[in-house]
Amino acid sequence: MDSDVDVFAALASPVRRELTALLLDGPRPVNDLASHFAMSRPSVSEHLKVLRDAGLVSERRDGRQRIYRLEAEPLRELSEWLSPYERFWRERLSDLRKLLDEEDEL
Repeated sequence: MDSDVDVFAALASPVRRELTALLLDGPRPVNDLASHFAMSRPSVSEHLKVLRDAGLVSERRDGRQRIYRLEAEPLRELSEWLSPYERFWRERLSDLRKLLDEEDEL
């Protein structure tokens, strides 16, 4: 479960969530990723390090560039872990919808 905690912590930052969203389209160099933020490249690199440490991204070197790629496995594991909670809330909202529909009929 430690890796789940790392994934939650890594995704707690809006910047890191945005980085993962940018990587959905495929691997990108760090300079390309950094261009989307009003922060220094080293700051973006620190966020990428947190994502890398959580297993959410991988890094490879291409000459002097560092190319980052989204690693989906931790997200799949997280989705599986969250699935029962999603069902729980979906059922509760369905019950609420039924209750409100019944009140409308009165």
